[in-house]
Amino acid sequence: QVQLVESGGGLVQAGGSLRLSCAASGSVFGINFMRWYRQAPGKRRELVATISSGGGVTNYTDSVKGRFTISRDNIKRTVYLQMNNLTPEDTAVYYCNADIRNSYEYYYTNYWGQGTQVTVSS
Repeated sequence: QVQLVESGGGLVQAGGSLRLSCAASGSVFGINFMRWYRQAPGKRRELVATISSGGGVTNYTDSVKGRFTISRDNIKRTVYLQMNNLTPEDTAVYYCNADIRNSYEYYYTNYWGQGTQVTVSS
């Protein structure tokens, strides 16, 4: 019954900003890496950003470096994606992804959020 719930998507003008949130809920014992993916219509899903368990190591795809920032709050069990200087090329469904150990198993399982739409107009 572990679940990832996303919020923060919407419609913005080019040059604007959005902050996406993804909160883990349910029988969560621990969360390792968390990631953001995105998928535009007709394109493959791509990895946008990754953050380590303590938040100390982050990685970004080249197209968002300098504009996007991934962060996490382990108390809230939430990962964020701050997106600045958005362009129409950023338009996609953004998906949260995480490696989560539940409270009754001793291994990590990969989970996906439901996706949230980000649309950037020109």
